Amino acid sequence: MSLTPDESSAAPARDSAGDDLEGEEQEEVEFGDYAMPDTLDDAVVAGAGEADRTLEYLQEARGEEGREEAVGLSTNGSAFRKFKAMEEAHEAGGRSPTNRAPSSAGSYSTPDDTPSLHGSVTSSSFVGSVLGGSRFSPSPSLRPFDRRFQSRLSPSSPSQASTPRALSPSLLGVHSRNSSVASKFEDVGIEGLDDRSSAPWDVVRWTKLKKITGQLFTEAGRRSFGTPTCITVSATIALGTSKGIILIFDYSQNLKSIIGPGTKAIECGPITALAVSADHTTIAGGHANGHIFTWELAKPSRPFLKIPPLASYQMEDRKEDGHVEGVSVLHLGFLGNRHTALVSADDRGMAFSHLATRGLGAVGRAVKTARILGRYPVDTEPTGRPRKPSSVLGLSVLPLGNSPERTDSMGLVAMLTPYLLVIVSATPVAQTQHKAVRPKEIASESALTGCLAWYPAVKLKPTASTPPGSSKARLAYAWSNVLTLLELSTVEHESPEDPNRPPALEFRPRSRYRCEEAIVAVQWFSRQIIGVLTVTQRLIILEDVALRVTETFDLMPKRILHRDVFSEHLASLVNRMDEEGSVHPHVADAFYNSFRAYKGRLFLLCSQEVSVGALSNWADRLLAMMEIGDFIGAIRLATTYYVGKSNSLTIGLPEDPTVRHPMVEEKLLEMMSASLRYAFGKNQSAPRKEVLGKGQLQDLATACFDACLSMDRTDFLFDEAFEFFEQGASVGIFLETLEPHILDQQISFIPPIVVKALIIQFTHLEQESRLEEMICHMDTRTLDIDQVTTLCKQHQLYDAMIYVWNRALNDYITPMIDLLALLVPIIQNGMLENGDTMHAVNALKLFPYLSYTLTGRVYPTGEALSEPEASNAKAQLYYFLFLGQKITWPKQGGKPFLTKRNAEPEPSFPYLRLILQFDAASFLSALNEAFEDSFLNGAPDTLLNGGKTDVGEEQVFGRSVNRQYVVSILLEVMNPTDFPPQDTIYLDMFIARNLPKFPQFVLLSGSSLHRVLVGLCNPPGDDIADDCQLSVEYLLTVYRPPDIDGLVELFASAGFFRVLKSIFRTEKQYAKLLRIYFEDEEALEAVFDCIADCLRPKSNLTEKQRKEVKGVIEQNARKLVRIGDARAARIINTYAPDLHNVMLVAVEDSPDEQFSYLRTILEPSDGQEQHDINRRPAIMQNTGFVEAYVRLMCDFDPEHVSDYVGGLQSGDLRLEKVLPAMESSGVMDAAVVLMAREGQIRQAMDRLLSHLGTLEAAYIAVLEASSSVGDLEASQKAATETLESLQKYSKVGIWLCKGQMMSGKRLQRPQNHNRRLEKDPLNKEELLWLDLVDAVVRIAKNCISLTNQPKPASASTEPEKRLDTQKLLAHLRKFVQDTFSSLLTATSSSPLQISFLHILREFLSRASMASPSLADLRNVLTDIFETYLYEAQLLSLANKLLDKDLFVHVDSAARLRQRGWKPAGQSCEACGQRVWGPGAAGGIYSAWEKTRLENQRRLEKLREERRMEADASVSAVARGKGKASVEITEPAEGEQDAQSAVLVLFCCRHVFHRKCLEGLQQPSQQEELICVVCGSEQFAGPGQSNLV
Repeated sequence: MSLTPDESSAAPARDSAGDDLEGEEQEEVEFGDYAMPDTLDDAVVAGAGEADRTLEYLQEARGEEGREEAVGLSTNGSAFRKFKAMEEAHEAGGRSPTNRAPSSAGSYSTPDDTPSLHGSVTSSSFVGSVLGGSRFSPSPSLRPFDRRFQSRLSPSSPSQASTPRALSPSLLGVHSRNSSVASKFEDVGIEGLDDRSSAPWDVVRWTKLKKITGQLFTEAGRRSFGTPTCITVSATIALGTSKGIILIFDYSQNLKSIIGPGTKAIECGPITALAVSADHTTIAGGHANGHIFTWELAKPSRPFLKIPPLASYQMEDRKEDGHVEGVSVLHLGFLGNRHTALVSADDRGMAFSHLATRGLGAVGRAVKTARILGRYPVDTEPTGRPRKPSSVLGLSVLPLGNSPERTDSMGLVAMLTPYLLVIVSATPVAQTQHKAVRPKEIASESALTGCLAWYPAVKLKPTASTPPGSSKARLAYAWSNVLTLLELSTVEHESPEDPNRPPALEFRPRSRYRCEEAIVAVQWFSRQIIGVLTVTQRLIILEDVALRVTETFDLMPKRILHRDVFSEHLASLVNRMDEEGSVHPHVADAFYNSFRAYKGRLFLLCSQEVSVGALSNWADRLLAMMEIGDFIGAIRLATTYYVGKSNSLTIGLPEDPTVRHPMVEEKLLEMMSASLRYAFGKNQSAPRKEVLGKGQLQDLATACFDACLSMDRTDFLFDEAFEFFEQGASVGIFLETLEPHILDQQISFIPPIVVKALIIQFTHLEQESRLEEMICHMDTRTLDIDQVTTLCKQHQLYDAMIYVWNRALNDYITPMIDLLALLVPIIQNGMLENGDTMHAVNALKLFPYLSYTLTGRVYPTGEALSEPEASNAKAQLYYFLFLGQKITWPKQGGKPFLTKRNAEPEPSFPYLRLILQFDAASFLSALNEAFEDSFLNGAPDTLLNGGKTDVGEEQVFGRSVNRQYVVSILLEVMNPTDFPPQDTIYLDMFIARNLPKFPQFVLLSGSSLHRVLVGLCNPPGDDIADDCQLSVEYLLTVYRPPDIDGLVELFASAGFFRVLKSIFRTEKQYAKLLRIYFEDEEALEAVFDCIADCLRPKSNLTEKQRKEVKGVIEQNARKLVRIGDARAARIINTYAPDLHNVMLVAVEDSPDEQFSYLRTILEPSDGQEQHDINRRPAIMQNTGFVEAYVRLMCDFDPEHVSDYVGGLQSGDLRLEKVLPAMESSGVMDAAVVLMAREGQIRQAMDRLLSHLGTLEAAYIAVLEASSSVGDLEASQKAATETLESLQKYSKVGIWLCKGQMMSGKRLQRPQNHNRRLEKDPLNKEELLWLDLVDAVVRIAKNCISLTNQPKPASASTEPEKRLDTQKLLAHLRKFVQDTFSSLLTATSSSPLQISFLHILREFLSRASMASPSLADLRNVLTDIFETYLYEAQLLSLANKLLDKDLFVHVDSAARLRQRGWKPAGQSCEACGQRVWGPGAAGGIYSAWEKTRLENQRRLEKLREERRMEADASVSAVARGKGKASVEITEPAEGEQDAQSAVLVLFCCRHVFHRKCLEGLQQPSQQEELICVVCGSEQFAGPGQSNLV
């Protein structure tokens, strides 16, 4: 099979779609002057044969049934059956088909058992007959004025929110793979595309060129020609080989020419570059050793031109330019349309232009070569720096377009090096036009690559939006991972130019694309499509407009040929930071010779084959998907083409919707028609007339619906598609698919035949509620009114019936009559019977209907009515309800609607009475919403609809109704005689709430309002009592009863505490107000705010009122504390501290509340007293409160007693009041503190020692009981806690002793400091210490001896059940050690005559008297001495650490003082001459070096003298860094140079020659040197260290 190359790449298998392509695209691909040959092998573009077979079905579809202009498209039946069999086998392998949920579950409507309005019961069953205050309504009436009626079809319906409709399976996304193999193709992201081997719906369809592959990659081909090295494509396919041969193939893959054998070309190495002239008659080849040969394709026997390289001997004294011999020519290109002008570049970074003169044959031609880039290897850099390695990574010559341009004669060449982009015009003389450096966005770890490609300026076909003209030439170039698009334009000058002068060029970067990996090759498919190849052989398709990625393919399996060309020469650039901060891990291989694009096709030279890829357009993809049986996927894909969600440029579709829509719509309709024919077995040539399965038909219906809605062609759906489904007995599938589109309001106009089918289908399935929803979303002009209304009554679809009457006939009274007709038997019977429950439930729709209509909304959808319609609807309903008599409806041919049976007389306002008797609460709730509408404002001048006289009675009367009239009628109708309190209470609430909102529209007498108030104070049930109270609050804002005091008792009996609070606050009866707060159990916390508001200092209460308020507090003191003890304490303490005693007495039977109350006032945790530690609470002056608090604290928080007592002052407590409580609760530390504060030191010590004895007994008891108690863990814990208590109270004793010593120090009188005798008695301080030490040692001795006492033999056999004696002994030792350490510390630092030895001697005396042998004290004394030894070692170690640390700091300070100052520069600030360092004039550096050596020798001599004369003192010059000025001088030994080497360095780091500085100083400043730069006086002078 063949294809003319003149067609676009999308031409194969395109049918008529090829004519729909933009003229711009068809014209621009022919940018050459030469047309492509006539044929291309059938392997290049697959699928054309299949397209021909598909066209047969199209012809059949067009001719069938004699339809005019009917277009259809079908698929090959056998292909589809194969596909279906494949899918069925896939299902059998474990994949189940998608099952559709049952119709009832998938319906958008609420099931029949769902409530149809707020608060109503279900419509399929009835639970309870009478609820709340309604006698006949099954709807609860609680809080009727807080709700807003909603229908189940309203968008905010509660039933809809709670039970959302499940999506139909036809809307779950793309159809199942059970019906098509590529239906999900469009949903696969770019990163997720799998490796498909040239699937027919791919954007690029790949084909292997089998003939060329067979001739090149076989063993015979390799022997004859060598292996392929590069490829170039034009009118022919040319390949270079490793043997220096060029092979020319035509598009039928026939070998036309073998160029090179028998010539010198095959001796010049492999072909490394190829180029073809613009007229496709001449080809040039570059070789690995630097030779270039050009050949005429018509005369391939000998070269047309020979361009040899320069030999090595010519490099030294060269007279002409050229490539260096042995350097590979990497790039070639012809300039313009000339055969004798070309450019070349090599891998050493050099590029040349070659111009051949005219002559007779090759012999007569001379080639002039000029260097345009790079330097020869023998050239040196002018700066002397080493040359950076370079290479030409890419070269591209601007080709000619299909229209003449001013740049055609310039020979523009773009070259890319590792550092620069250079664009050079080669003719008439080489001149650089543009340079660009590498972008900074290059990824830091990307491989080093470079590639580029031109696209010429082409003539554009004019369109409706663009005038005729030409596009601009563009250059796409890439460094590493960044691709940049550069646009070329010529600059127009105002002044006339020389026509022979080259134009001025402007290069403007247009856009930039950053890839995830390095880019190794780039080619243009067309003017708007770029192909990019990455280093991992991934092909990325970009759109030119914004460089947006449209497709990506993995070409790694093709193994594209690539060579390592640059890595050896550019090795020094690898893993090295360049100027842009990039570190390239390696240099990528070269792919540019294996990746070529021509006329929309991409040619790949691979390791084992040659492949070509063609960009298929949208028609190709659709037909390819139809061929494999994926008609549903094709329809979906075409739909995305139509709406513009696909990449239009890539697939050949225009961006303009006005142009794209007609193109795609025709094909889309053809495909849907053909798909429907095949799905229902209508193809005459099909071997079997079979119909697809239900799941596939559902997917097909969904695809057709989406497509038709996108095109706004619902006529195709309801004409052709519906007919196919109806004839195929699958109308249910069509209607199921139609349902969600109706409910989503995408389709509202339904033909009558389809409506009839809907009614039959859903009534047959008993799914009337779904049908009702659809009817309420349809355009009523398509409905048969009689049929629909009859059906709605029959199946009790009252929502749909109301919608049809309202929207189709503008009749709002007939639905009211139909609904009220359901109530007549219920009201007449006086109760709900079994047969009436469903009628009652349906009648509940009356109230949302009234609510919607009277507020200007469509029932039941909730849409807003237009103003004329809304006014008309409201007038009709008000006329029906408030006319006051029965009416005949319709007026023409109707009959009166009666609410009474058996010819009973009709009462006044019969319909209003009927509704109120059924459910007064719901009706008044709906009317409450209607009252907010401005329609009831009542404007008499607009009653006749703008002056028209043809309005009906109902409009005139309805528009005259206002709020005053409605309230008056309601008061007349709902009298206590005809209605029970359960109903009249709602009228009272209605009036009370609306009167404050509309005082200018509603006026009532005082007696009426008083009756309303009295009615509200007698609610029939507790469930609406709060609503009644709220209504009273509303009413009292506008009405002030004259006998308010008489109503107070009524409010109190009703429990309306909020009302009473408001009244008493207004009447300034604060005592009663506070009493009400105490009675209101639901808001007890608010009583504190009331007390604070009443008793605050700036309140307006009189003294009498304050006293009354306090009296109420006293009466409710216990209740106030129970509400919140802490908050009550704060409030009373702030506003009524005189009531503290009353409050405490009130809760004296609750100690915990007393404790919390007292803690709040005595230890405030917030407020000002928390932040002011010096301020004592005033309540602290009441010692009774403090004592009571301490006693309670001993019981509830004993751990805090000691801390609290310690912060009290003397006199705050009476010892005898709290001491018994402390002793009983074991809070001995607090008792000791108190006794010590009272001066009872001796008594405090005695009590403490007694308590220590008690603890000793407790410890001994625990040890003795541990052997018999099974729970050793508890015994261990008890023993440990007892020892911790011993340690705690021993510290209390130590504190007591130290406190006595401090008080003794203050009372000590001056006395003679005579040395105490050993026989002198102990003073009282020493006696305290002695008693404490004696007690501690005695306890420790007894406890240690008992702890170490051996256990019986039976116990020793189980050591794991003993107490942890080591831990206990450690506690005991610490117990004694802490006491003696404290004693030693206190006696060693005390100024009193307190001797540790006296105390120890007396202690030993007592011990000897108690025990004749000191053996019992050995262990205790050992512990004491070990403690002293341990502390001595610690002190010694600490001293050593301090000494070492001190030495380090002193040494560091000395080194800092010895450091010199470093000058800020090396030259004198005055004369500018170099003053120090190498090269300094005047012998400064030599003098400095000499001085340094002398100083070093002097220091060594000084150290030797110190070693030899250790006892002799050696004087040294003190050196420091203070403010003393010191001068740096070089030793002067009589030389003149030394005198000139004297320098002065200041602390500001400025340095001068001494002579220069003295010359700049004033005569008065000669004695004191000052820096003339900054004025500093500190400088380094004689005796200081030398210059650093």
